[in-house]
Amino acid sequence: MNGELEALLGGNIVLILLAVFLILCIFLGVRIVPQSEQHVVERFGRLKSVLGPGINFIVPFLDRVAHRISILERQLPTMTQDAITSDNVLVQVDTSVFYRITEPEKTVYRIRDVDGAISTTVAGIVRAEIGQMELDEVQSNRAQLISAIKVAIEKAVDDWGVDVTRAELLDVNLDQATREAMLQQLNAERARRAAVTEAEGSKRAVELNADAELYAAEQAAKARRIEAEAEAYATQVVAQAIQQNGLEAAQYQVALKQVEALGSLGGAQGNQTVIVPADAVEAFGNAFKMLRGRA
Repeated sequence: MNGELEALLGGNIVLILLAVFLILCIFLGVRIVPQSEQHVVERFGRLKSVLGPGINFIVPFLDRVAHRISILERQLPTMTQDAITSDNVLVQVDTSVFYRITEPEKTVYRIRDVDGAISTTVAGIVRAEIGQMELDEVQSNRAQLISAIKVAIEKAVDDWGVDVTRAELLDVNLDQATREAMLQQLNAERARRAAVTEAEGSKRAVELNADAELYAAEQAAKARRIEAEAEAYATQVVAQAIQQNGLEAAQYQVALKQVEALGSLGGAQGNQTVIVPADAVEAFGNAFKMLRGRA
């Protein structure tokens, strides 16, 4: 009786141990990976596989999850480093880099501190890129500089299984001496622009004055031309009248004008004495004769 009981207990213990072993195998062999992670599996210390999000199976007791790597986008702390432009101006540049791990096996086995490595790489690349540009280019072509830095960083970290998503150039600071020099240069440029504007205004005023004088001269010339054309037209009319009516008609008109002039002189107020030359008296006589003849 005791032997049967011991055998029964021994069999139960074996079954319990077997059940525990199976449960342990399931627990060790089934791996559920979150969406934001990837797991690096090793077998006897060597890389076996990389587990993606979802349910995964590994060999219990042989395989183990050695590294759990987050694949979310990361932001490095803002870095400040000194750089010298091509025109020998010392600047302080604040940068920030965003990246994500795309190949965890490279990140785990090829670099110890990926954040520190990327920070050092960014500092060197920023100094090199700014060293090829003048200060004005650094301040005016910031987008181009950021693009160049991003491309250089991507090439440098390609072997680390890292994808650089963004590289930001937050600020470019100058020392006090450089700021004062730039302020003086800015004031000088403003003064130069003001002088140029004033000179252009004076030049424009002179041009407008010259245009006005030219316009007045053109109008005066047009008036003289019209007057000359009127005189020529009157002369032409007189010539035609003489040609058509003869010389006698012209002499008659002259005699008529002479008599009218003499009547005006005699009818004026004040001194009624009119002194005329002798030949004028003869001319008036001829005019009276002609008038009587016409009458």
